[in-house]
Formats: sequence, C-alpha cells, structure tokens
Amino acid sequence: MDREAVLAAARAMLARDRGASLRDVASAARVSRATIYRLFGSREELLRAVDLEPDPDARQRVLATALELVGRDGLGRLSMDEVAAAAGVSRASLYRLFPGKAALFRELLVAFSPVEAVVATVERLRDRPPSEVVPEVARAAARALGGRAGIVRTLVFEATGASEDAAEAVGYLVGGAVATVLGYVVEQMAAGRLRAMHPMLAVQLLVGPILLHLITRGVAERAIGFAVPLEDVAVELAEQWLRAMRPSRRDEDAD
Repeated sequence: MDREAVLAAARAMLARDRGASLRDVASAARVSRATIYRLFGSREELLRAVDLEPDPDARQRVLATALELVGRDGLGRLSMDEVAAAAGVSRASLYRLFPGKAALFRELLVAFSPVEAVVATVERLRDRPPSEVVPEVARAAARALGGRAGIVRTLVFEATGASEDAAEAVGYLVGGAVATVLGYVVEQMAAGRLRAMHPMLAVQLLVGPILLHLITRGVAERAIGFAVPLEDVAVELAEQWLRAMRPSRRDEDAD
C-alpha cells in the first residue's frame, strides 16, 4: 500500500515540480524518507518507477554537454554517467532520451551538422540545374553551421573513425546527405549537365575543400587574419566545383 501511495504522490508532485526532492515526495505521501528508500532505493529508481519523461530542456542540455565532452575526450572515452551528471538529468532519463552512446552521437550529428539542411535543399530543388542547386546547398550548409565551424573537427573525426559507437552515425550520414547528393549528381551526369566521372569522387571533390576550410578556418583566422564569411567561402568553393565539373567537349561529342 505504501508503494502505491508514494507513486501516486510522486506523479502528482513531479508533474508540478520535476525538481521535487524525496523529502517533498515523502511528505506528500505521508511516509518517511526511510520508507521511500526502502521501497525504491534512490530518487533515480523512483523516477524510473513513475516513468516520467525528462523535462523539456533536458534533451538540449544533454546534447550540448555531450558535444563538449566528445570534443574533450573523444567518443570512445565518453561516459554516459558523466553526461547525465553534467547535464543535470538522472541516468534513467538520459537513457530514455538516448539508449546509448551510438544513439547519442547520431543525434549530435542531427543537431549540430548541416546534414538535414543539405538534404532538404537538394530535395526542394531537385529538378533545377547544378548551377542553381550546388551554391544553394553550400549556403544552406554554411547557415546551418552558423558560428559552430569548430564543431566540425570533432564530428568529422569521430564519424570517420572505426569505433562501433560511430557506426550508427556513419549510417545516418551515408543514408542521408551522401545518398541524397549522390543521387542528384548521378541524375545530372546522366542529363549531361555535369562531367562524367565516378559520382562518389564528384561528391568528395565538392565536400572535401569545404571540410578542409572548416577544419583549418580557426588557424587561418588566428595566423593571417582570414575573415571571409563562411557562407561566402562555401559558395565560392561550390562555384569552383561547378567550373571543374562542366562537361568536356569529349563528353558532349560522346552524347
């Protein structure tokens, strides 16, 4: 009977105040704190029993905390317990949001990389020629990154590593932005609007210089005062890619 009374009191109180203490719950349930500890062992276990969803800001706090810790220690050394403590959520709440490191890292890519913006732009403009689409993709990626260019170093390094925790994130990248851009490039090559070559090499030719710029941007700013806006850089590199990918006379004659 005590267990049901505590759970009922906890549901009512934590719905109003998610920061309520065990003392508060005990008072509302009219039992001692010792009784709650005997029944549940800890506040975390009580929250799991109540099965409350984490507070609305918990997800963003966890992602911001995890990004900082991955940047400091790398994905392999990331501790889910440390993420939970630093983000101010219970371990149970953390695992309800992200079942493990693989899922957490995938969501870091969703939140802080330009993948979603790139996919949306290509899908929106898919029937347009590369001269229109590619610069818009570059602009969308630059805007999505905003002032977070430094984050790219961490995400790219971890996503291209060999760890099992990064495998889900790599699948997200390959199945999202890479597959979408590859599909568009293949279509445009078939239509004779882009130079014929292996489409994966064409995508790497586009993405590689932009990634290199993002990775070295901080050094360039400090060393030589480089101050060109990221969006302008991305568009200029995209324009250079378009020049390099113009069909050659030989391609046109073959058609």
